[in-house]
Amino acid sequence: GSLVTSSLIRETTENESANAGYRFGQEEETYNIVAAHGYFGRLIFQYASFNNSRSLHFFLAAWPVIGIWFTALGLSTMAFNLNGLNFNQSVVDSQGRVLNTWADIINRANLGMEVMHERNAHNFPLDLASIEAPSINA
Repeated sequence: GSLVTSSLIRETTENESANAGYRFGQEEETYNIVAAHGYFGRLIFQYASFNNSRSLHFFLAAWPVIGIWFTALGLSTMAFNLNGLNFNQSVVDSQGRVLNTWADIINRANLGMEVMHERNAHNFPLDLASIEAPSINA
């Protein structure tokens, strides 16, 4: 909002609405790209600004589209319970035996660190207490 209002070229007087100075479909630009570049450079930082109107227009068109895509991706991930980076499940073979990986060792270490932060000793996780430690030199 502030970027637009600071870079518009005023075609009307102070007593008229700013909208009265523009026609739908007009070919002339309604803003000053130099003013927008200077203001945006001070608003964010100098090199985040756009040097020409084509890159500015591309950004203004692409940014909402990319935002909608990522919103849809996030919603579908939550809707279908797709935990893409969930390494809590162990890799098993066809007989159901666990194939120990580094993710298993890291998960066990994380559980151990959780235990150390607990106040009461009876909160010790059963999966750490009941099974044998995996061998690292498999």
